[in-house]
Amino acid sequence: MSTTQANKIEIIKAPKTKINEVDFDNINFGSVFTDHLFECDFKNGEWQNPTIKPYAPFMMDPSSRVFHYGQAIFEGMKAYKDDNDDIWLFRPDENIKRFNSSAVRMAMPEVPEALFTEGLNQLLKLDEAWIKKGLGNTLYIRPFMIATGFGVVANPSDEYKFMIILSPAKAYYSGEVKVLIAEHYSRAANGGIGAAKTAGNYAGQFYPTSLANKEGFQQIIWTDDATHTKLEEAGTMNVFFRINDTLVTAPTSERILDGVTRKSLIDMAKREGIAIEERPVLVSELIEGIKNGSLKEIFGAGTAAVVSPIKGFAYKDEYYELPKIEDSIALQLKEKLTNIQHKLAEDTFGWTVKI
Repeated sequence: MSTTQANKIEIIKAPKTKINEVDFDNINFGSVFTDHLFECDFKNGEWQNPTIKPYAPFMMDPSSRVFHYGQAIFEGMKAYKDDNDDIWLFRPDENIKRFNSSAVRMAMPEVPEALFTEGLNQLLKLDEAWIKKGLGNTLYIRPFMIATGFGVVANPSDEYKFMIILSPAKAYYSGEVKVLIAEHYSRAANGGIGAAKTAGNYAGQFYPTSLANKEGFQQIIWTDDATHTKLEEAGTMNVFFRINDTLVTAPTSERILDGVTRKSLIDMAKREGIAIEERPVLVSELIEGIKNGSLKEIFGAGTAAVVSPIKGFAYKDEYYELPKIEDSIALQLKEKLTNIQHKLAEDTFGWTVKI
């Protein structure tokens, strides 16, 4: 291994690359990781020892607070390579801001933006061969922080580890998606942690989602915890509904994640002259819309999937299939957004950032 210094980040290079062992045309999302990772520890009230080193398992004390009290947060980002071999990020400032918002909610220290940015940039430059050109090819970026302080007393940790790992990716969801509208289980509650990207939010979804899977549905559309009448998110994504020619999506709140893809699609729709409303959407409105023909599309939106069209939904043991349409707003917006991300179209919003 060779060791260098880059702007105070220690870089320990892997002795050899794993890239030649990877079939980039057949990758399951989040299953293959690049040669290196970035890590930095929070101890004695400060961030210290930022390091890029070979990707490998690491040891932790069994009493680490993350195992017992769930102090863990993460983000999802992507890097893209254009035809000139330049590397681009998409709205990284929004991810960093949301990461630190999650940290505050989980009583964890914020990561300085300069540290986050420099660590990520150096890591991407080192593993840039893993970023493949071409529409649909991306490098998924997973920044995360865990509580590493030991002891099982129920208090916030005093030590943390911030890490970034990278994974080459293609599509997250494939095929047609059918969803089940939640009638009992909830993803989040008022005053809770629904707006934070914390591990427990996702763990709590696994059981009800597994029940939906057994019934032939890929995801759940979550409803509000109090009445189960308002539609909120679809699986791990924000969700949009096309009613006639208007896009409708639930407003962000302490129950709903402020998605970067969500806000980007809203801005793009406004630019394209597509009517859009941010307001509560009722289950009854969906049922009525499917019966009178006004409900045209439902689609999820998130970093991993970008846009995921939904074929149909079930509610109270009845399944409703959406009509097949030629003028899909979901697919139009997906194409326009991915073209901006891959530098195949002009970025008039100033969202893309060159590494």
